[in-house]
Amino acid sequence: MKLDFCKYQGAGNDFVIIDNRTDNFPKKDYDLIKLYCDRRFGIGADGLMLLENSVDADFNMLYYNADGRPGSMCGNGGRCMVAFAKTLGLFQNSTSFNAIGEKYYATIHEEQVSLNMMDVETIEVHKDHVFLDTGSPHHVTFTKNLRVVDVMEKGRKIRYGAPYFETGTNVNFAEKIDNNTFNVRTYERGVEGETLSCGTGVTAVALASFHTDLTKEKKINIETPGGRLQIEFEKENNIYKKIVLTGPATFVFKGTIKL
Repeated sequence: MKLDFCKYQGAGNDFVIIDNRTDNFPKKDYDLIKLYCDRRFGIGADGLMLLENSVDADFNMLYYNADGRPGSMCGNGGRCMVAFAKTLGLFQNSTSFNAIGEKYYATIHEEQVSLNMMDVETIEVHKDHVFLDTGSPHHVTFTKNLRVVDVMEKGRKIRYGAPYFETGTNVNFAEKIDNNTFNVRTYERGVEGETLSCGTGVTAVALASFHTDLTKEKKINIETPGGRLQIEFEKENNIYKKIVLTGPATFVFKGTIKL
């Protein structure tokens, strides 16, 4: 039996996407999902997503990390899923979908997808980092000379270290460029390496930079190795709301693979 798939990327963060509205995909076969994400023996991706039917939205999104295990929210993945869903005729220019127990809203204009992220109520400011959850947990460290930071070594150490241990966290290293622009590199949990961008990660950096007074702007540009993303937000009663992540969501190729 063969399976149809599409490959999308959002600022270099790439995904295998499968239309599973017939519910035929073996969702518990984590080894198979890991194989599909493998860049040598499979299709190759930072994650795999299934589009499924929904009773109260245009579709449901199921996300798996490259290690084959179910993941938390993926911002770039969500934007790519929106682009894919549009090609299926599930909506015109705006949509809603369910993912990880939350309902998300998005709009699309050509290859630019704007995704409304979940509200953020708690941001922990520590001596050398900031921690917050933007749909996925993120450890943010502001640094200088970002290009020479050993993201793999430092990121892995933080990801598995105290207080995160096996549950882990995503790790972001950020450098301020100007008043509303930051460079970001991310070690991503589940991929267990550096990705070219991370949607929930750049969102975390934007909120952390405002929360720690590194910027007064509420519209922030983030430069990643894979491209530029933009985050807008508002702050009401110490809660970050109306958070919107905008960036490209680009079709790469489609194909079939043995199931």
